[in-house]
Amino acid sequence: MGTGIKSLMKDTAVYGLSTILVRLLNWLMTIVYVRALPGTADFGNMTNLYAWTALAMIVLTYGMETGFFRFINKAERPGEVYSTTLWSLGATSTLFLSLGLLFLSPLSAALGYGTHPEYVGLLLAIVAMDAFMAIPLAYLRYANRPWRFMLVRLTFILLTIVLTLFFLFLCPRIYAAHPEWIGWFYRPHYELGYVFIINFVCNLIQMAMLFPHWRHAGCAFRPDILRKMLAYSFPILLLGLAGSFNNQADKILFPMLFDDPAEGKAQLGIYAACYKLAVIMVMFTQAFRYAYDPFVFAKTKSGEDEGKEAYATAMKYFIIFVCFIYVGVMSYMDILKHFVSPTYYGGLKVVPLVMLGQLMFGIYFNLSLWYKVTDRTIWGAIFSLLSCAITVAIIVLGTPIYGFMACAWASVLSNGLIMLLSYLVGRHYFPVPYRLGNALFYACLTALLTGGTYLVAYLLPEYVVARVAVNTLLFLTFVFIAVRKDLRGVVTPIMKRLRKR
Repeated sequence: MGTGIKSLMKDTAVYGLSTILVRLLNWLMTIVYVRALPGTADFGNMTNLYAWTALAMIVLTYGMETGFFRFINKAERPGEVYSTTLWSLGATSTLFLSLGLLFLSPLSAALGYGTHPEYVGLLLAIVAMDAFMAIPLAYLRYANRPWRFMLVRLTFILLTIVLTLFFLFLCPRIYAAHPEWIGWFYRPHYELGYVFIINFVCNLIQMAMLFPHWRHAGCAFRPDILRKMLAYSFPILLLGLAGSFNNQADKILFPMLFDDPAEGKAQLGIYAACYKLAVIMVMFTQAFRYAYDPFVFAKTKSGEDEGKEAYATAMKYFIIFVCFIYVGVMSYMDILKHFVSPTYYGGLKVVPLVMLGQLMFGIYFNLSLWYKVTDRTIWGAIFSLLSCAITVAIIVLGTPIYGFMACAWASVLSNGLIMLLSYLVGRHYFPVPYRLGNALFYACLTALLTGGTYLVAYLLPEYVVARVAVNTLLFLTFVFIAVRKDLRGVVTPIMKRLRKR
């Protein structure tokens, strides 16, 4: 295994540790929210608002995160790229927040939250801070400081958990017994508002932790560098906006397709809670993305043949691990479903489809390196816009008939399409020797073992322990085959080190 791949796997492991812990703890917060928020509609409201902030985040970063990695790796003075990017995002984030607060009332009414404009105001501040902090966090990745990255992210989520438990669980009980103790700062029946207040406070602390990493960037602002970065990044903005809307369209459009808005938000809450069960797949793909962008642009300094071989090897291991996660989640669904309350069980059928959609998106992200390293980012925008159009069409046409299952199928079909198109077009501009036979083998193995979990559920509907035991054997079958076939070179050195200890 090459040094570059080992470095990628190490960085993915560290970023993965931080991302998985952050996502896992955030995942556990779902347990808190579905029990602390009064009903599924409140969870739907929270999901809907955060979906809008995800879109705003793409607009406010306007592709500069990827542009940052592209230009800082080939710059003679990397500090100038860093400081120019910070100035640019700082200015646009401040302008966004100022305009948003100026027109807060009509904006809140347009989003359907006119009775609680403070929700929207807090989210405007949150997304503005998130956009600015994207570059200091990217700098930590560029500087190979994954442990510092992990510290910042874990501090954010741990503090979020502590404050959430305090305001959503402890305070209501104290207030019920002794309202005079905390009545001066606690407001009952304001659960959703506290979710946003906590996020805002934790963002402030995260920004303070990142301050040393942008305070020393210098004051240089190079308009010539910014112009080049914007020209490179604008197609990525379109790509990211379409891609983000592709991922968030279900949370935004779904409640709009109901005659009764309250029923739409309630159904969205059920869908979103079960969507969270598929977050393990999102964890790994996100962790891999954090490590993969610096890896891709660093490899452009190597020979083309060496770089392509490294990309193919990275794809091979990525597919193995996402299939591993898919089989694992499906094998232990009888346990994982308890992370949401029985009220939400009606949405469990979306989990395998959501994971499949995320798996395909992860493969697409790997394939997308060809238009990044060849500066043909316009292709990414084309793919994402096409995917976005398909997603919207399926959701709008399918929701009245199939409910939230249309949202799950939209993810599979749209991400599957851009995955296929990126591979076909990439073969022309930047052919990479991907192991297609190996990928097909793991796709078939995953389908076979997943089908086995459904067969077990059908044959043993009343015996949960027996189902878990048989599914564990199916899961271990995947592990055994993967280790014997492809992972022996990874596992053997680890086992040797453990024996020496």
